Amino acid sequence: MPSNRWPLPAALACVVSGVLCTSAAAQTAPPFPILLKQAQASAPRLALGIAETRAAEGQAVQAAARPNPTLGLVVENAAGSGPYRDFGAAETTLSIEQPLELGGKRAARISAARADLAAAQARAALGQVDFARDLVLAYANAEAAQQRLVIARDSVDLAQADARAARLLVDNGKEAQVRAVQADAGLATARAELGVARAEAETALARLNALTGSPERYAAVAGGLLDAALPPTPPEPAFSPAIAVARAEREAAERRVAVERARRTPDLAVSFGVRRFQDEDATAAVFGISAPLPLFDRNRGAVAAATANAQASEARLAMAQAEQDGDRRAAAAQAAAADQTLDASQQAEAAEAYRLARIGYDAGRLPLSELLAARRDLIAARGRAVDTKLARVKALADLARAQGHVPFGDQP
Repeated sequence: MPSNRWPLPAALACVVSGVLCTSAAAQTAPPFPILLKQAQASAPRLALGIAETRAAEGQAVQAAARPNPTLGLVVENAAGSGPYRDFGAAETTLSIEQPLELGGKRAARISAARADLAAAQARAALGQVDFARDLVLAYANAEAAQQRLVIARDSVDLAQADARAARLLVDNGKEAQVRAVQADAGLATARAELGVARAEAETALARLNALTGSPERYAAVAGGLLDAALPPTPPEPAFSPAIAVARAEREAAERRVAVERARRTPDLAVSFGVRRFQDEDATAAVFGISAPLPLFDRNRGAVAAATANAQASEARLAMAQAEQDGDRRAAAAQAAAADQTLDASQQAEAAEAYRLARIGYDAGRLPLSELLAARRDLIAARGRAVDTKLARVKALADLARAQGHVPFGDQP
């Protein structure tokens, strides 16, 4: 009779690796802390956050640049008629024009760019926490699918043993033929569930591979995450990356309002040059000032839009602050509930009930229906244990995100 005890994580990895490994390049994913460190160097999602931060850094540098001067060369009274037929009476002016930003435009632009950079850095930090949470869930799903595959294989083994026992009793005339048909139907169902479990395990591993961005294909996971200890919970989180992002975005939105208001002030363009009078063989200096007239465009629409965006960012900050405590308490309650729900004695009782039912059926004291029901209860109890462990990991990952740290990053 097959053993009903839980296999060790290493045995789980070996069994699933033998089932799923179809290529020499496939390998077992390391424990989660090691995989997290590897993924932080190769994950496309984290590379995106780094690139966006660098783009914001470039925009902050560019915001400090002043407008470039304009160099001009104008030749007048040339190639005309009469005395202006040639360059003898030409007037040549060489000038340089420098725009002057007024109304604090440059200072406002620099401040807004720095606020955008701070927001990009906050989003990158939040992205790292969110990525770690998603990697926890992907790893836990792969480990749970791996355990479900082992349970499905054990279910097939048990169903085969039950079918052989039923066939033996039928051949000896102690059971009707319908009992063998029932046992064979149970075996077919167990094999179908094994196929589903194998497909789910392959899917979970593919998702884990895609999330990490690893060039290697994983055929199994080392495991251990579903049985990780409950980390200590601080009374109040000292940092929330979601609130940090909302605050940084609110600050950036307020700075953009100042930028749009400063744009309403017209800029001056100061020019200075030298004019050469060819006919008189003389030189004179020229100086000029120009400015646009704000008759039609006062930038009112842009100011109104920036103000509305600032109000929206303030609302998002209020939402994040209101949701922080609720998310943290909900995740802590779910983690505690999962710990209370997970009871290994239920599996032991179900395994013992199946063992006794098998003994009773072999002795002719219990009907086949009792044996099949006991086997279903055993498989269901083991499946519920996996589901409970997975729910516990998800709750702990959500709690870690609410507290602003990487979940399970320090597990041995």
